[in-house]
Parts: sequence; structure tokens; C-alpha cells
Amino acid sequence: MRIAFWRAKKGKSHRLDVQAFASNLDGNLNRLGASLRVGDLNVGKYEQFKIFDPKERLITAPCFEERVLHHAIINICGPIIDRWMIFDTYACRQGKGREAAVKRAQEFSKQNPWFLKLDIRKYFDSIAQDVLLGKLSRLFKDPILHNCFGVIVKTYSSTPGMQIGIPIGSLTSQYFANFYLGWLDRFVKESLRVKAYVRYMDDMILWGESHAQLVQWLNEIRNYLANDLQLELRATPFVNKSTKGVDFLGARIFKSHVTLNRSSRVRLRNGILMLEKVAATGEINENELQQRSTAMIAFATSGRTKSWRYRSNLISS
Repeated sequence: MRIAFWRAKKGKSHRLDVQAFASNLDGNLNRLGASLRVGDLNVGKYEQFKIFDPKERLITAPCFEERVLHHAIINICGPIIDRWMIFDTYACRQGKGREAAVKRAQEFSKQNPWFLKLDIRKYFDSIAQDVLLGKLSRLFKDPILHNCFGVIVKTYSSTPGMQIGIPIGSLTSQYFANFYLGWLDRFVKESLRVKAYVRYMDDMILWGESHAQLVQWLNEIRNYLANDLQLELRATPFVNKSTKGVDFLGARIFKSHVTLNRSSRVRLRNGILMLEKVAATGEINENELQQRSTAMIAFATSGRTKSWRYRSNLISS
């Protein structure tokens, strides 16, 4: 529980709710620990706000006390979920991440002439809660823990009156969402026998020898998602030759190199311009402007991305 507290408060020590919790740390941790041991959780206190990065998303962030609970659960359950996942799933996993996913995607693009790019329609809002809990019960047998999962999952609904959706913004949601599509990973690898496959949360790419092969896999994946996970693909799955380049995680991946894709270029330019406007009004100082700009540029250089000319022109303009 103490480890969970330190992880939950990382970067948030200045907040009043964190300081209030820390003022009676041992008492609060003992109380939360006792509630976990019996499965009697008091959860559902969320703060909601919207972000636009790049599309509109509703973030549902739990209060600090619930963050500690989520970290305590994931401290134990996260490594178990991670060991169950296939190798080529890259979100919410230590030693993986965006850069590793882009690198792996480039390796597969070099080896295969065709690719199929997929993503899920309104993924977090579409997860069937009872299906998720049923899948979790196959990995975690403890009834008290399973009851904790149920309490956390059922505090939220993306559609009033229906047990559907998990909130974007909580640690457990990230792990549950990644785990949920882990069943698709296993279907792709074990039933379809796809050798070249990469997934980062609900963004997926398969590579194959022919257009016809990928279309066949697409139809089988669509049926599996509908029947087993109650999910739908976005309306425009994309099949093309690897030589044309594939857009993935903000990059455009070719056999010989990786560049920023068009939407990332636009977001980077707009972000830099917005920071300059904010700095001009005095809301942030020169040091803050440089730090935030550096963070944006760092994204453009990650994953061995070759966009030096674009970044140079943007910085000097």
C-alpha cells in the first residue's frame, strides 16, 4: 500500500488532496488495505474533463484515494497480466512502448509485401463490462479480487443504463483495456497463425504475403470481435503495399526509414505556435516555453524518426 501511495502521488505532491491524504498516511493506507482484503471498496468519485489530442476525448480521472487503490491492485495484478500477453503487444508494458512498437513495425514492413491496418470503433466506450469481468476471472481466481474488479468496472458507464465502457483516465482501465484485446492477440497468433503482427492498445497492423490473405484475415477478425468481444472495427480498415508506407502511432513507416505522418506534423506545428502565443501574453516564461517545446520536439525524434528538415524549418520559422 505504501508503494501504491508513492506511485500515485508521483508528480502530484503539490495538490491539496494528496497532502491531505499524506497527513494521515498510515491510517488511510490501513483503511484502504482493509477494504481491499474484504472487497468492500468505496469508489466512483471521478473528475471529468475533455481533451483534444488530436480528437475529442472525455477523461474520467478518479480521486487520489482511488488512484492509490488502483495502484495497489495493479502492483500485484499488472505483472500477471503482462506475463499472459503475447510478445508483440506494446502498450502499458515495461520495456515496450511506442518506440519499440514503431521499430517492430518497420522490421515487419521490411519482411512482408502487404499490410492491414485496423483499429476499434470507440474502443474504451465499447468494452462490454460483463465480458471483461468474465475474461479476468479466467486469469484471476480469487473471489475477493474478482469482486474488487467488478466494483471498479461497474462504477462507470459510457451509455446510461447499460453495463458498457470503462473510463479513460484510470490506471486499471489502461490495463483492463490492454488485457481485453489480448484475447484478440491470441486469436490472431494461435488461430489465424499470423506471424507478423503488432498492437498498441487498439491500433493493430498485420502483415502478409498477399492482398487476398489479408482480406481473409480481416473478415475472420471482424467476426471474432463481434462474437467474442462485442466490438466493431472502424469502418475503413486499410490494406496496402508496405512500400507505400504505413501510418502508425504518429509515424509513417517505410522499409528504409520512418518519418512523422501528416497529422503529427500538423499537431507539432500547431502546438509550437500555441506555446509561442501563450509565451507572448506572459502566461509562461521563456524557460517554460523552451521546456515544453523540447518535449514536443522529442516526440518528433523518437522511434528513429527522420524529420530533421521539418523540425529545423519549424523551429527557425
